[in-house]
Amino acid sequence: MAFSADGGNEEMAEIVNLNRYRKAREKERAQAAAEENRVRFGRTKAEKLGDGEEQDRNSRALDGARLDDDGPEPA
Repeated sequence: MAFSADGGNEEMAEIVNLNRYRKAREKERAQAAAEENRVRFGRTKAEKLGDGEEQDRNSRALDGARLDDDGPEPA
């Protein structure tokens, strides 16, 4: 307990560790950035490979169904 110059009692402020608050704020920012990156880039390797294989399958099916643009051959 501290005494003021006029003789009254004054309570002292609580001592805080500013590093704790700084680190907590940085951790929250990092977590927000991580969440954003999970949304943007959050596909697993298996999902990427599966999509690539599906695209290859669709491309082969399309090429197999392609009609020749040459028209009828001359006799």
